This record gives sequence, C-alpha cells and structure tokens, in this order.
Amino acid sequence: MLKREEKSNDKKREKEIEKLLKKMTLDEKITMIHGASLFRSGAVERLEIPSIETSDGPMGVRAEFMDDRWIPAGNQDDMVSYMPSNSALASTWNTELAYEMGDILGAEARGRGKDVILAPGINIKRDPLCGRNFEYMSEDPCLTAAFAVPFIQGVQNNDVAACVKHFAANVQEKDRSMVNEMIDDRTLYEIYLPAFKAAVQEGGSYSIMGAYNKINGFHCCENKRLLDEILRQEWGFDGVVISDWGGVHKSKEAAECSMDLEMSIFPDFDEYKFANPLKKLIQNGEVSEETVNAKVRNLLRMMYRLKMIGPKKDSRKAGAYNTQAHRETILKTAQESMVLLKNEDHLLPLDVKKIKKLLVIGANAATLHSNGGGSAEIKALYEICPLAGIKMYVGGNVKVDYIPGYYVPGKPEMLENWQAASVDEEKGIEVGQAVRDEANENENHKKGYNEWIEKLKSQKTEIHEKNKELFAQALKAAKDADAVIFVGGLNHEFDIEGYDRPDMKLPYEQDLLIEALLEVRKDVILTFVGGSPVEMPWRNQAKAILWSYYAGMETGQAFANILFGDVNPSGKLAETFPSKYEDCAAAKNGQFGKWGEISLEEGAYFGYRHFDRYRIKPAFCFGHGLSYTEFDYSGFTLKVEKGKDIKLTFSVKNIGKRAGAETAQIYIAPIAAKENRPDKELKAFVKVELSAGKAKKVSLTLRQKDFSYFDEQLHKFIVDEGDYEILVGASCEDIRLRGIVTLN
Repeated sequence: MLKREEKSNDKKREKEIEKLLKKMTLDEKITMIHGASLFRSGAVERLEIPSIETSDGPMGVRAEFMDDRWIPAGNQDDMVSYMPSNSALASTWNTELAYEMGDILGAEARGRGKDVILAPGINIKRDPLCGRNFEYMSEDPCLTAAFAVPFIQGVQNNDVAACVKHFAANVQEKDRSMVNEMIDDRTLYEIYLPAFKAAVQEGGSYSIMGAYNKINGFHCCENKRLLDEILRQEWGFDGVVISDWGGVHKSKEAAECSMDLEMSIFPDFDEYKFANPLKKLIQNGEVSEETVNAKVRNLLRMMYRLKMIGPKKDSRKAGAYNTQAHRETILKTAQESMVLLKNEDHLLPLDVKKIKKLLVIGANAATLHSNGGGSAEIKALYEICPLAGIKMYVGGNVKVDYIPGYYVPGKPEMLENWQAASVDEEKGIEVGQAVRDEANENENHKKGYNEWIEKLKSQKTEIHEKNKELFAQALKAAKDADAVIFVGGLNHEFDIEGYDRPDMKLPYEQDLLIEALLEVRKDVILTFVGGSPVEMPWRNQAKAILWSYYAGMETGQAFANILFGDVNPSGKLAETFPSKYEDCAAAKNGQFGKWGEISLEEGAYFGYRHFDRYRIKPAFCFGHGLSYTEFDYSGFTLKVEKGKDIKLTFSVKNIGKRAGAETAQIYIAPIAAKENRPDKELKAFVKVELSAGKAKKVSLTLRQKDFSYFDEQLHKFIVDEGDYEILVGASCEDIRLRGIVTLN
C-alpha cells in the first residue's frame, strides 16, 4: 500500500512541477540554475519559488559570508558544533555513528536556515599526499560506501539535502581544475564509482556535486558519460547536480549534459556560464530551452522533497544547532575514532593516581584546527585542544607542564581565507571584487602553488634555529617528569584544500625531537593529530603511539579519556600507513601531483591492495587498531545458499579484563582467479561491544555481487565460478579465521 501511495504522490508532484514550469519565463528559469550570491541560487519570487541556500561543509556548517565577497559576514550567531572529519568518522568503523553525525550536520544546517549541505566528501584516498584526504573517508570503496549511505540518510532526515562530493575521482589538489585523469572503465567502476552509486541508490542523496578535474579528456561538470550515461541512465538519479564552485567552463557543453546548478567563486553572477551566456545560446538556437527545463525540473523536485515548496512546506523541520545532545555524540565519535597504533608493555592507559608531575610536549597539544583547511573550516562554538582536555581531566592535584617542543611559523588559525586569497591572487585586485580571467587561471594557480612550496622550504632554516632552544627545553624537562606525553602531527598548513603535501614526513623537525625524547626516556607516549598518514621512522623504538584525525570540538576530552583509561580505544585505520612514501603505488609510477595529465595506471592496486600484491610491509596496515583488552575469534561456519549467497557465522570473545569493542573485517580472496584481481578485498565488517569475558555470535551474508568484478567488454559486473577464500580478521594482516566456498 505504501509503495502505491508513494507512486501516487510522485505523480502529483511531477504534475505540480510541470504546472510551475509552464508559468515560468526563460529569464526566471535561467535565474534558478546559477548562483545569485556565493552560496545561494536565484529565486522566482513571482511564483513563490525560493532561493536554494547552500553551505559547506563536512565538519560543520560554515560561517556566513558576504553575498559577493569571500569575507566573513562578521556575525556572532553562526558559531556551530565542530564535528569530527570524515577520516575520523570512518576510523570508528561504526556505521550507527555515521547516521548520527549526518543527523547532527543536517539538524545544524537546517537550524542555520540552509537547504543543501555540501557533504559528505567520499572521494577515494588514492595517495596519502592529497591535501584534502582529511575530508574523505577511506582508501576502500566498500568501507566508504558503508559510511556514506547512513551519513546521507542522517542529513536528509532534517529536510536538508546532502550534496555528495566530488563526482568523481578527485584524487589530487594540484592542478585540480584542469588535470586530466586517464582512467580505464574497470578501475572507475570498481574503485571510484561504488560509493557514489551507493549514495544515490541506497542513501537516496538529493544532490551530488560535480568535481573540478577532467576524466578521460572531459571536465566532470561537462561530462556527458559521467552525468548522463552513468549517473542518470545507469543509476536512475533524479536529483540535482551542482557544480563545484567554478567547475563549469563551457556553457553549451554543461547545458547539454545533466548539470543543473552552476556555482562559482566569482561575484559576476549574471555572467556565469548558466546566466547570460546560456540565454544567448538559447536565443540564437544553439541550445534548446528544454535543456534548461530539465534542470529546473530537477531543482523543483528537490525543493518538493525538502518541503521548500508544495503542500508540506508548513511542516518542514526547523533544525537546531549547538545542542548538548550534539556535543555528547561528537565526544562519543571522537573517542571511537582514535586509533591505538602501538602499546608495548601496556604503557597505556596511564594511572592518574601515580602521577604528580606530567609533562606535555608538542605544538599540536595547544593548537586549534577548526578554522582551517579550506571548505572544511568553520567557526566553532568551542574546541578543546589535547592540552586543555588533559588538564581538565587530571585537575589540580597533578602539575601539568607544557612545552611547545617544536616551532611552528605563524599562526595557522589567523591565515587569510583561502578563497579570498585565491581570487585576489588570480585577479591582482581588491579581495572579493573579482572579474574572472579564465585564460590566466591555471597559470596563476601554478604560480601560487609554487610560492606555497617555496614558503615551506624557506621556513626550514628559521625552524631549525628556533628548535635548538625548544628541543633543549623539552629534553631537560622530560627527565624530571613522572610521565611524558608528546602531541605532534600535522595542521591545516599541510592538510588543506587546493594544495597537496610536499612529502609524507612530519613537519617542523618533529622526527628529530621524537628520536631525542626516546633516547632520554623510553616511556614517552607519542600521540598525533593529523589528516593523513605520516612516516614514523622511530616507531620501532616507541612503546605507545596514539593517532587521532581531526576529531572535532571534543578532541581534548576524548584524548584524555583514552590516555587515562576511562575509554577503551576501538578505532581502526581506514587507510594504510606506509613505512615511507616511496612504497606507495603513485610514488612508484609517478602519476600523482603532476600538472596537465595523470594516468591512474595502477588500477585497483593502491592502498592495501598494492601492499598485498607486492608484499610490501606497511608501518601500520589497513584495519589496524589496538585495544586495552584482547579478543578471540572462533566457531567459523560457511554455508552457500543456492550457489549464490554465503551465510557466515563466527564468535568474538573478549578474553581480557575490561569492556571493549572489536571490529571484525571480512575479506574475499579469489583462488586461481581467471582475471587479474586483488589478493583480497574488504566486503563486510561488524563492530561488536563486549564486556570482559563475554562472547557474541556474529552472522553475516555475502551477496553474489560481493564476489564480482567489472567486465569492460560486457560493461557489467560478473561473477566467475570457482573457489574463494573467506577471511575474517582484526585487520587486513591479522587474519583470525579462514574458510573456502565454491560458487557454481
């Protein structure tokens, strides 16, 4: 009955859309399909069709900007909850938290009066140097899809559209607006498209954002194959496609494909490609008005779904921001996101009762990260840094000394807005008052990029001189403390939109300080905050290593709760941490961070697939993460149902002395594969919480599609008959259970 009612409602909605469309003039239609301010589309007031209010971003609703300038509006009412990055979220391996984080983001966006939130970012992490990796979830399409779907559903529960980005294969920031990525169909369909397909077909995302880059010669925002054939025809998407800001380059090409709403960084709104230039093409008969009609239909359909128009508009949810419930869930997510990489001799957790003098070393202990990184920047209601969290936890009976330990030039939180700077850089005139000059855009990007690299290089002498004194202070103080916690890592000078990292090393000579500290005392607890993997040449000497992505406003409390044992860590890596960058696939083939064109010639073989195939030992593998307790796996059974679906059961038992959570990961490994396939691939996972001594039986089903690969000649996924090994592990290397099934 419900399906009949839904179909009936869909028909009514489509009839209403057609009625509205017939009443609209060409000018009114044109008004709707391009930006009328930096974050708002045009309205048709005569027909009571409102503007679409959009906002970044993935870590919270961004501060308000002036309509025509990349300058903050200066309001005092746009401070919001600072949420964990998508990298942190995926490290929880808890899809229930994905829904809850999406729900918070949607509620806060609606509470701020937004219609579309530009999130989540679900691009695959091909290379650890990509400057925007902190916004993304994983190197693995299965894990990314599993988190994208509930996140989207959580957002849209609040009558706000998720805008999944960046479609597709946005794998580097260098030359991001012009780089041409050569990708074969098998790689595209197996690696870079599955999460987007799941976002559309399972998550029901109301909108999707076209990427900056080109794929096989065509910009993603003008790519008929990507937007028409794959997104619309193959996947059945009937929502809105929004360009990345400045992603449309040609009016005719973009108009004649399924691009619906053009947004950009420039304030010359009437000269957008979908504004006067498109109107002239229609008037000259070069483009059909029906192309605009199709775009308006999609926009109106999304408005109906969001209750912006139509019979239900009076029942649209109001949303809320900065609630206590939001903060509590953000804290829980931050705690589950942190990954205990190493813990020899059970150095952690610390016993606060045995500590009278605690030394905290490292600039990241006292650094705030919320207002940096590009589109992910927000104006946080508050942010608790690790140092504050530690002090809040231990109270006045423990003397906490803090030494920066290493020198960080400037103050990242005071840097000029990156979009304002980019406009100014391209135009050479007052920030925000831009007239676009596309002929010079890429050259100016190159110039700015090279200046950034030179800036990092020029800082090295200054850093070295400053660090001499800071190192000496840290080493002297470390000898006299009951416990020493180092907090280092990255910041948004390196994890930043528009730039890729120059290397995978810790900046600011942190490696030298860490090595010296470990010589002074072997029990230094090493902790890190960052958005992507770093080399750890001292890891064999270290006893305890705790990793945190940008974990949001409650980062400091989460740090303290884990360090002192109130919370048992349960995070696991959603990406591989290589020993050194040279071990990575793109480092070996040289197809990353180039201007002009790159070939994704490694196919599926990056991340753990690459390390498996070439028998390279990473520093810490995909899926790795320790606990303060231990888990045992047993009782593995496999049952093939009708030669297709595989029912598998096993038990996980907490054999330690404290409660904890374990994520069991299921990989499929073809035996004697007919085609070249990865050694193993993640296909399912489950996170179980167990009290000390308790066990839980896990039941999962692997579908036939989980065994498939993409056949380019047939242009579809197929499954080969034969034997497959099913692996159950605590990580991709720590395999606990094995079984073989035969598919007929």
